Parts: sequence; C-alpha cells; structure tokens
Amino acid sequence: MADPKAENALRNALVTIEELETRWDAARDYLKIDASRDRHAVLRDLAADPNLWDDQENARKVTTELGRLTNDLESFDALRRLLDDVVVLAEFARESLSAGDADWSLFDELASSVEALGHAIAALETQSLFSGPYDENDAIVELHAGAGGTDAQDWTEMLLRMYSRWAERRGFGVEIDEATEGQEAGLLSATFIVKGRFAYGWLSVERGVHRLVRMSPFDSQARRQTSFASLDVTPLLEDSAAEVEIDEKELRVDTYRSSGAGGQHVNKTDSAIRLTHLPTGVVVSCQNERSQHQNRARAMQILEAKLAELARKQRQAEMDALSGNRSDNAWGSQIRSYVQAPYQLVKDHRSDFETGNVEAVLDGDLDGFMEAELRRQRSTS
Repeated sequence: MADPKAENALRNALVTIEELETRWDAARDYLKIDASRDRHAVLRDLAADPNLWDDQENARKVTTELGRLTNDLESFDALRRLLDDVVVLAEFARESLSAGDADWSLFDELASSVEALGHAIAALETQSLFSGPYDENDAIVELHAGAGGTDAQDWTEMLLRMYSRWAERRGFGVEIDEATEGQEAGLLSATFIVKGRFAYGWLSVERGVHRLVRMSPFDSQARRQTSFASLDVTPLLEDSAAEVEIDEKELRVDTYRSSGAGGQHVNKTDSAIRLTHLPTGVVVSCQNERSQHQNRARAMQILEAKLAELARKQRQAEMDALSGNRSDNAWGSQIRSYVQAPYQLVKDHRSDFETGNVEAVLDGDLDGFMEAELRRQRSTS
C-alpha cells in the first residue's frame, strides 16, 4: 500500500523541480550564457597568445574578464549538474515508493537538495539585477553624520561597523581610508572602500539618509533621540585617470596628523592627506596608508573616481541614476529607519521591506533590504 505522506512529498518535489528547471532556462537567456561562452572562447585564445603581456594593461583586462566569465560559466554549469542530480534522486524516490517501501532517507535528501538548489538559483537571479556599467566594480563609500548631535556621530560609527560586517559576510574586503572622530563620541565622517565583485552594484542602493530612533545613551534622562547619517557611494575605476585630467595647479593639498582622528579605524601616522579640487569643490582625504606618498596616491585615485563620475553625469542625463539625488541629512529625507524604541523595526521607505530583528541588521544582515530595492528599481525602470 502506497504511503500518502511519501506520495505528497514526491509530488511537491517534482513540482518544485519543474519550476527550478524553468528558472534555470530563463537565467540562461537573461544572463546571455551563450554569448558569454562565445566571448570566453575569444578571451581564452587571446590569453594563450605569447605576446599578450607585451601590453600589460590590456593583458590585465583580458585575464580579469576571462577569470570572471570562467567563474560565471562554471557556476552556471554546476547548477545544471545539480539539477540533473536532483532529477535522478527524485526517480530513485519514485522507485522506492512504487516498490511499496518508501525510503525516507531518500525523501529527506531530496527535500534538502531541492531547497539548496532553490537558494542557488535565487542567487543566480539576483546577479541579473546588476546590469549597470559599473555594478561589478569596487565601491568608494562615504558616511557623514547629520542632525542629532553626538547621537548622530555615534550612529555614523554604527553604520561603518554595519557595512563592514555586511562586507565580511559576502567575503568582500574593506579598506578604511579616512575617519574623523566626533567631538564626544562616534565619527563625523568616514570614507572606506569595499572590494569585491558587484560591491558597487550592491551598495549603490544604500545611497541616502539613514535614520536611527533609540533611547539615547548620551542623554542623562535616557530620552528617545532621532539621529541621521548619510551614505554616498561611487564606483572605483582603475582607469579613471583616463576619463579625467587633473591639473595640479587646481589642487589644494593639506597634510595633517591622523593620530586621534578616526581612533581605532585608521593607522596612527603623521602623513594624512586632504585634497581639494578647487574648480568643483570636491574634497577627499586619506590617512590609512603608512606614508604621505601612499596616502596621496590613494586620495588621487578616489578624487579621480569622483571627478569621473561628475563628468559622466554632465555628459549623460541617464547616468544620474549612478549617483542619485542628494537629500538633506535630516527629517523627512531618510530612505530607511532603524527603530530601537519604543519598538523594534527596520523599514525601508522605498521598497517597504522591513524586519523586527534590528540587531541582526546592525550586524550586517542587509541582503534582504538590498535585494528588495534592486528589484523595485528593476520593476520601475
């Protein structure tokens, strides 16, 4: 006699497998896998050319693109193999059911395999959201304290930790280039670089004002305080110097001691650099490197990236989405609220995505918010 529970489990698994097959086929189309295979073959031939490294800059571009395409294609093909394995596993489960002796170890393995495959295909679908020209780049992130006094400065430091933890969860590197301490606690500002594929694509949706509501630890009467901090992000371009030409005469260069500024976040050196581009008023600082020369080189790289972005916005109206609209760093302009009192809630005001687990979010659990906003932007574009 057939086991109704086993029959239902198999039926549900087969329906899910069919859905996953459909999603995998769709991913092959929107990720342009066939075109990627053609491009991979071309790059592979170029990489095999013994004269490739005569032009080192071009060679790096070729090998970098080849490496990324190789990883993408291997991941996609691995999913196909997992799908095939799950189909075979489902057939074994069907045979055990037909024999009248359902092997529940097979059904448990089938259920866990289908669930894992669903997560893997969901991750592949998320990758399709990164279609911007700079989404794969590293990201230069700037945080600035807004309204809220000492609490806002403390909130800025909390955000630095939150995004650092998020980056660690994704296996991204974080390099803090500048951090300016607040008068009593926290940070007035911080600039850091997140290094990893799609770092800019992920962080671009975090641009805006972030609002914190909590019982203030800096208020002797422990009253509720609302604080604001803003985040801006720019893609880091390795060849940004080719897009902009900076006249040294248009730069004001200030050097200062970084000991104390940024506290634990930066190295204590006497060689911090602040560059001001006089025509545009763009200011960048770096105090994390060990020498003034290294700090200046990093500051120039960041300045070039910011000026390149500014030039792109001026050339093309459609590139406005790259930087978005800046808002006042105060009431009514926030993209997301983090409420710790009188209740626990983090809510994004653009996508309406929310969670009551505030501590998890502050510890870097941001993917749900980012994916929701990426999908909202895709649906409205």
